[in-house]
Amino acid sequence: MKMTFQKLVIGASMAIGVSALATVPAQAGTLTGASIGGTAASDYLVYDSDAKNTFQVDKTSANVQKVLSGNAASPTGNVELAASSEKAGFNFANNTTLTGTIGGKTLTLSSLTSDDWFGVGNTTTTYGLNNLANTWFNQVLSSNNIGSTLLSGFGLTKESLFKSFLISGGFQRFSDPNISYVNQDDTSGLISIGLAGHYNAAPLLGLSSNFLLQASEIVKYTYDGKTDYLYSFKATNSGLVEKTDNISHSGNYEVSIKGIVPPAAVPEPSIILGLLGVAGVFVTQRKFKKVSI
Repeated sequence: MKMTFQKLVIGASMAIGVSALATVPAQAGTLTGASIGGTAASDYLVYDSDAKNTFQVDKTSANVQKVLSGNAASPTGNVELAASSEKAGFNFANNTTLTGTIGGKTLTLSSLTSDDWFGVGNTTTTYGLNNLANTWFNQVLSSNNIGSTLLSGFGLTKESLFKSFLISGGFQRFSDPNISYVNQDDTSGLISIGLAGHYNAAPLLGLSSNFLLQASEIVKYTYDGKTDYLYSFKATNSGLVEKTDNISHSGNYEVSIKGIVPPAAVPEPSIILGLLGVAGVFVTQRKFKKVSI
């Protein structure tokens, strides 16, 4: 009976140890080693947050890393790339980047330039061309159910709205993404990126706020040898607003990249030692049994 009880204890201990090993947390799926670069490496702002507002803080590496700690359920602060995009004299040929490591891979997020929108070296910015500017603009309208008939009721056409948006600096305004978090699902490899923006972006498109129009800023990314653009037309309420204008950062737009699944996590040393201890007890019991025979 005594030996049966000992076997039960050892068996239970082994089961607990194996269970603990199986449930070792995966690697932290967040961006690490975040740094700012690009051809306009100083053109960025860092916003921290509390339960209500976002607000500017010092542009330090520690603050950059800190404000990227949120997720879709609880966005925090953000890093705004190409922060001077709405100011006079903004150089639309330069970019600002955020680079870090996630799942063992390098990820670079960047603001956009005029070349991104209209084509490299292309000075033609008219409506109807095959470029990112036209593709994105038309998707903004179609995704928000704003068609020609609706616009005509306000004396507008898609072309006239495009021209007005262009002249008012709209493309520059949507070129400065506010990165609020970068996380990775360690099972699927999916990388989720939060973009802080306006929950209702209608006024930014030159439309009345009576419209509910959702559109994120655009972020350019380079990951695992691929470069492309990410944006969204669906926002969740972030629960935050920028302290000085009481409207910015009110919406959280999540975009994603199909990332490489990170390597399996190494078990915690304490778990390995625990398993070795259990194994040692088992071996000792076997030796004791042989001596007693």
